[in-house]
Amino acid sequence: MTDPPDSKIPWFLVAASTLLVLVVLYVLFIGYLPAKQRAAGLEAELRDLYKREAELQTRIAQQDQRSALRERQISALTSERDTLIRRLEELERLLGTGRSPRR
Repeated sequence: MTDPPDSKIPWFLVAASTLLVLVVLYVLFIGYLPAKQRAAGLEAELRDLYKREAELQTRIAQQDQRSALRERQISALTSERDTLIRRLEELERLLGTGRSPRR
């Protein structure tokens, strides 16, 4: 007959399994969960940055619009000034020649 199977527990296998469980728990609780929380914090910070960027883009667009309006106003005032200068020169020339302007 054959011998009954050996019922001895292989302690090396128990120690290796325990070590494996400890490594898995360490990776899960010491490494993974804090990294996951950090990633969530970084995502929130990224959303805030995108929101701030959108606000800054809006402000830049408004400033560009104001700048364009000022440029148009300056151009219109320059044109009006040039027209007034030409009219003044015309009137001075008419006064200098002794003729009166027509009405």
